[in-house]
Amino acid sequence: MRPKILDRIPPRFRAALLRIGFNLYPSYRATGGRVIHVSKDLKTIRVMLRHSWRTVNPAGALFGGALYAAADPMFAMLLALQLGDDVIVWDKAGQIRYRRPGRSHLFADFQVTDEDVAVVRKALKEQGETERTFQVVLKDRHGEPHVELEKTVYVATKAYYKAKLEQRGTERGAAG
Repeated sequence: MRPKILDRIPPRFRAALLRIGFNLYPSYRATGGRVIHVSKDLKTIRVMLRHSWRTVNPAGALFGGALYAAADPMFAMLLALQLGDDVIVWDKAGQIRYRRPGRSHLFADFQVTDEDVAVVRKALKEQGETERTFQVVLKDRHGEPHVELEKTVYVATKAYYKAKLEQRGTERGAAG
């Protein structure tokens, strides 16, 4: 589910467009997170979550919802960018572990490696669908970890996903 607009953009501008697009997109902008860097190969995104009146809880620490929301779409987007248009990519599950209160800006580096992409492609070829789990740590400017986040991403070929949905529809129709 690669954003089709990226195919019309010269490769040297794609990283900048993705960064700007995330930062202007209303639902992402509302999280308080900002994409501050996208690698030219579109495999790494660096996010900063600002400590501000919009992102803190009554105790003055970063709000858990803002922490999760700023990180939420990144792995699915990176994977979709690498796999192309013939796949469906969905966030399936997430888990967050708070290590210490965030009382300053926090940073996270999201990365999808060539190995991750190869494993997913192999599984799609063999099974039609797969899940992949990624981890990221949100750290302060001194490198101290504050939050550990684990995201599970579901990936399927469009053909497999369509057949799966049709099968579910047939089963529901027969039951009703």
